[in-house]
Amino acid sequence: MTGKEKFIVEVIKDRLCFAILYQKPKSAANIHYFCIDDEFEYENFFADFGPLNLAMVYRYCCKINKKLKSLTLIRKKIIHFTGADQRKQANAAFLMGCFIIIYLEKSPEDTYRMLLVGNISYVPFRDASYGNCTFYLTLLDCFQAVHKAIRYGFLNFEKFDLVEYEHYEKAENGDLNWIIPGRFIAFCGPHPRNRLESGYHYHTPEAYVPYFKRHNVTTIIRLNKKAYDARRFTDAGFDHHELFFADGSIPSDAIVKEFLNICENAEGVVAVHCKAGLGRTGTLIACYIIKHYRMTVPETIAWIRICRPGSVIGPQQHFLVSKQASLWTEGDYYRKKLRDQENGRHAAAVTKILTGVDDISICEIQSEETKDSESYSDDDDDDDDEINRMTQGDKLLALKSRRRAKPATSIPLTFWQGGIRSA
Repeated sequence: MTGKEKFIVEVIKDRLCFAILYQKPKSAANIHYFCIDDEFEYENFFADFGPLNLAMVYRYCCKINKKLKSLTLIRKKIIHFTGADQRKQANAAFLMGCFIIIYLEKSPEDTYRMLLVGNISYVPFRDASYGNCTFYLTLLDCFQAVHKAIRYGFLNFEKFDLVEYEHYEKAENGDLNWIIPGRFIAFCGPHPRNRLESGYHYHTPEAYVPYFKRHNVTTIIRLNKKAYDARRFTDAGFDHHELFFADGSIPSDAIVKEFLNICENAEGVVAVHCKAGLGRTGTLIACYIIKHYRMTVPETIAWIRICRPGSVIGPQQHFLVSKQASLWTEGDYYRKKLRDQENGRHAAAVTKILTGVDDISICEIQSEETKDSESYSDDDDDDDDEINRMTQGDKLLALKSRRRAKPATSIPLTFWQGGIRSA
């Protein structure tokens, strides 16, 4: 080594290390260096930053596992290094941390401590709103999100389809992402007809029907102003619900309650959209996750953004913080109420909800001030701002349309069999 390291940590003894270097290292016979700083980059909307998406986590794990299995590298120490750029350091540490949690089965806390060796401090991740950020996510938040995603079955790379993820996240292919496999899809709001506007591809309800049918979607929830006739979904056999609230705003307690009720009673997958499928959509799906999986707000937002970057914006983050205690209480009560109904109508869903949270005690019910919000009825046609003016959703869609296209090539996930589980 050159002595120029900011720090270096051994992840797997004599095999795998993570390092921050001030300059590119020189090659060595017994060391293999590699860097992903320019390979895996966060594509921001505005001033937002990270974490990297699920496809990048998957690709990175493929890369590490392939190197660990390579016969040409079998006698070499493999060092993933990153440079002096603080954002690239955070990206690199996030990816390495995910590998450690998924494949080495370390706790989020141990993983975070491991990557904090030395005087390093990582820049936090922030949302896609304009102006100053008032809510940040740390690496530890993201590690805890990944750990709980594995625990609750949200994340399973044995079943992850990279090609599908990278295909359908593109605007031209539907702009949709799974948030909870088999339970929630977040997608961009459909339009009356297929069209290309300012570089962004809009799709009709019919364009989504085949995919939704294949994946057991039964329920559509619209959060934005009417842009298409709901009968185009209901005539295809889907339930369709209207829960409008203004772009960039927070939902009323009535909307949260109705959203949770719809999702708790839906037999299949629930597909949720607003205009861009990011702010309002991510916020209400977050309410469900916080209630039913007792995840913290930072963990929940981190997971949703790993699945669908740009989700949950501005005041919506603080709104979720204000709702966390009451949603936890509601979730505790809901699970307690359902423990004797596991053989009933929602047996599978109930069992999944109860798994892993049996040891959580009921918290005290905390009162919360009711927040003013717009009615969720779309019959109020006096407020046409969302249709006639450029909203936050429109701006996000315009920026998303400018992202560079990436080929969705198939990469088999190979596993290192050095005592590490393969899923």
